[in-house]
Amino acid sequence: MALSSVLLYKGYTLWQGLLLTASLLTCWHLSTTAKVTIESVPSPVIEGENVLFSAKNLPENLLAFAWYKRVKSMRFGIGLFSLTSNLSATGPGYSGRETLYRNGSLWLTNVTTKDKGFYTLRTINRSGKVVSTTRMFLRVYSSLFTCGRPHPSALPTIELVPPNFPEGENVLLLAHNLPTNLKALFWYKGVTALRKFEIARHIRAPDLSVQGPAHSGREALFRNGSLMFYNVLWKDNGFYTLRILTTDLKTEIAHVQLQIDTTLSTCCRDLTSAQVTIESKPRYVAEGGSVLLLVHNLPEDLQAFFWYKSVYRTDIFKIAEYSSAIKSTIWGLAHSQRELVYTNGSLLLQNVTNEDAGLYMLETLNRDSKIEKAFVQLHVKKPVTQPFVRLSDTTVTVQSSVVLTCFSADPGISTHWILNKKSLQLTERMKLSKTKCQLTIDPVRREDAGEYKCEVSNPVSSKMSLPVRLTVRKKLLLSSHTIAEWGTSSSKGYKVEKS
Repeated sequence: MALSSVLLYKGYTLWQGLLLTASLLTCWHLSTTAKVTIESVPSPVIEGENVLFSAKNLPENLLAFAWYKRVKSMRFGIGLFSLTSNLSATGPGYSGRETLYRNGSLWLTNVTTKDKGFYTLRTINRSGKVVSTTRMFLRVYSSLFTCGRPHPSALPTIELVPPNFPEGENVLLLAHNLPTNLKALFWYKGVTALRKFEIARHIRAPDLSVQGPAHSGREALFRNGSLMFYNVLWKDNGFYTLRILTTDLKTEIAHVQLQIDTTLSTCCRDLTSAQVTIESKPRYVAEGGSVLLLVHNLPEDLQAFFWYKSVYRTDIFKIAEYSSAIKSTIWGLAHSQRELVYTNGSLLLQNVTNEDAGLYMLETLNRDSKIEKAFVQLHVKKPVTQPFVRLSDTTVTVQSSVVLTCFSADPGISTHWILNKKSLQLTERMKLSKTKCQLTIDPVRREDAGEYKCEVSNPVSSKMSLPVRLTVRKKLLLSSHTIAEWGTSSSKGYKVEKS
C-alpha cells in the first residue's frame, strides 16, 4: 500500500495514516546507503533554552519523514511531514513546543529536563519504504548550570582582601551574593547580632549609612555591603557578622574571621597569655569527610570545657561537656553520634554533612571559675560536578571574534582554561569575565585554533569538561579580477557591496 494513498484515506489524519502504513511495512532496518545524521544546536542544552535537531544528508526523492520521542515505540510519535503536500501533522508525542521543517529538522522550544532522552528520525520514500532510521540522545542540563550570575542556591559569603595581612594593614571584608531585594544590612563585631556590637548599618531606600556603638573610627561601610578596615590592630582579631534584611523581611547571616598573620608582623608578641583559639583542620571539608576542630592555648588549670553547635549557650545546642576532675565526657542533645572529644579540648567530627556547616563554640571553665569562649567556623563543600564548554561558533575566520562559556552547576568555584592540553596563556586579545567562566577572543588568529577545556574547582575537588574544538579559517580575500567579474555581473541584477 502506498503511503500517499493512506495519507489521503478518508477518516484518517496524516499521523494515523502513517501508523497504518508502518504496520504493513516489512523493511524497518537502516538502509546501508543512508548516512543521515542529526546535530543538536546548541549542544548540550540548558533548561529553558530552545534546541534545533538539524538533519543532514537526507535521502533524495522522499515522500515524508517522521520524528519520534524514544527509540522503538511508535506511540510516541511527535509529528509527520509530507513533502508532497508540504503539510505536517502532530502525533501522540507532540507537546505543543515542536515544529517540523521541510529539510527534516525539528525545533523544540523551552526545553525541560523531561525532554531528555532519545529522539528518532525516520524517512520514507515514494514507495512507502522506510529509507533511514537515525537516532540521537538529547542531554538537558539543569538551570543550575550558570555563568556570570550568582548561583541560585548561593548564600551570602564574605571574603578577606587580602587574605593574609600584618598588623597596620588595610583589609576589605568583601561581601558576595547579596540578595537583589536588599532592604538593609548591618555589621557587628563578634558572632552575635546585638545592638551594642553594631559597627555600622546601611539602609538602601534612602541610601544612608549610620555608625553603631562598636564603630572604632577605622571602619567604612560601602553600599555593596562590604566593610573596609583601616590600620588593623591586634585587638581587631576575631569574628565579624553581616546581617542582611530583605524587603520581604527575611534575615540572612554571614560570618568571617579576621586574624592578623603573625608571620607578616614586624613586631613579636608574647603568646604565653594568648587566648584560646580553634583551628579547623582541614579548613574546608568535603561531604563525607572528617574534620578536626583543633584547640590551642587551653588553660592549664582547666576544670571543664563545653562544645556547642551554636554561638549560644543552651542545652539544645550542646554537643558535649568534659570534666577534668573525673576525666569523663557527657554527651549533649546536639550529639550526632559522629563526634569524638579529646582531653586537649579538640573535637573530631566524622562523616560530615552539609548540615554540619556553621559556627561552633568552645566554652572553657578554669579553677577560678573564669569562663572563656572561642569560636570556629566549619566550611563544608560538595565535590564539584563536571562542567561543559559552549562556543558561540565552532568555526570562525581570522580577525573575527568568538566567545567560550564554561557552564557549571556549583557555587563558589574557580575556573581555569586549557588549550590543547596546556594551561591557556592569555594574550592582549583575550578577555575573561569577572568570574573567569567566559572567555572572549577578539580578534581571532590561526594559533587560537584547537581543543578547549575548562576546569572548575573548589577547596575540596576539581572537574574537567569534555573538549570542544575551535576551527579557525583564513579570511576570504577577493582579488581585483574577481571584483571586476562581479562588477560585470551587477548589470544582470547582482549588487556589489564594499566591505
